[in-house]
Amino acid sequence: MTKRMGIIGYPLGHTLSPAFQGAALRHLGIDATFESWPTAPESLAEKVASFRAGDVLGACVTLPHKQAVIPMLDSVHDTAKSIGAVNWIVNKGGKLTGHNTDAPGFLRSIQEEAKFDPRGANAVVFGAGGAARAVIYALRTAGVARLTIANRTLEKAQELASAMSERRFKPLAISLSREDLTDAVPYATLLVNTTSMGMAGGPAPDASPVTADLISADALGYDAVYAPLETPFLREVEIAGGRTASGITMLIYQGAEGFELCTGQKAPIKVMMNALMKARAGRK
Repeated sequence: MTKRMGIIGYPLGHTLSPAFQGAALRHLGIDATFESWPTAPESLAEKVASFRAGDVLGACVTLPHKQAVIPMLDSVHDTAKSIGAVNWIVNKGGKLTGHNTDAPGFLRSIQEEAKFDPRGANAVVFGAGGAARAVIYALRTAGVARLTIANRTLEKAQELASAMSERRFKPLAISLSREDLTDAVPYATLLVNTTSMGMAGGPAPDASPVTADLISADALGYDAVYAPLETPFLREVEIAGGRTASGITMLIYQGAEGFELCTGQKAPIKVMMNALMKARAGRK
């Protein structure tokens, strides 16, 4: 019986996961497909329940479901529990376990691809959803000196700051108002956008959480959004003279770990990267 894997989120028009995950399955000769499963919030519970079927290996979870899926699962891995967000669901004999591979995927991406050492850095993370939780957890473990969470809804940023506080690590929560951003962004050496702003097909494809006049030329701007390749946020960082990095490599690294959890086989990262680049080129 051909097995199935897939990705759930809403919207999903931007996703490149089927291209590189499918290439990995074919390369290893695994009798399985990787599909795109657009899932509106009101259909989430029904969709997650369907993952218990014997032909489903698991699913990648993206915006806006990374927190909402947690009560629907049988168990949650420690890392995902600490982060408070799940980006992979693995089916083992009808039992669903939630994992988070975003945190290690993000760290590997900024360290290996962007050549940025977050230890001692002053960071600002835009957003307070599931992706933000993974990024903040990763930066906390990597030893950032200062971290600010900037979110449209201040209360949500405050809740996340409280949840992520640990001993001397005390994130600051601010809104996305210009006044608040002016007190934090110009001093940051790392800016990470985890919001859906700038996402193709999203609610605000032309928006950026911050403008160039507030960004330091010494900053690295990292966008977890990977479609389009050059987001409005990254353009603002470039205008400011800073370095930029796309979430495309985070996509590969988190995807490779999820692939291994679902299939039990080592992910062929080079094959996945080549397939992703080919799919990416086809969208230009």
